[in-house]
Amino acid sequence: MGQPRPDAIAASPGVALGRWRRRRLAAAGFEPELAAELATEPAVDLHELLVLVDRGCPPALAARILAPLDAPTTRC
Repeated sequence: MGQPRPDAIAASPGVALGRWRRRRLAAAGFEPELAAELATEPAVDLHELLVLVDRGCPPALAARILAPLDAPTTRC
């Protein structure tokens, strides 16, 4: 088998999951800052975000639609 990536060796499962989520969001077209913010928010449903974007919803709007109700909202 190949050697694990250096960033995967020292990362805890939570950190590794956040990095994976951030990469998935960035690949779907989310701006880096928004992808990083959403990746660390456990209340955000990554799958539903990607479904909305796949259906043509702009990433920023998808994030706003699925934002937790108790979170402050920002303009798209």
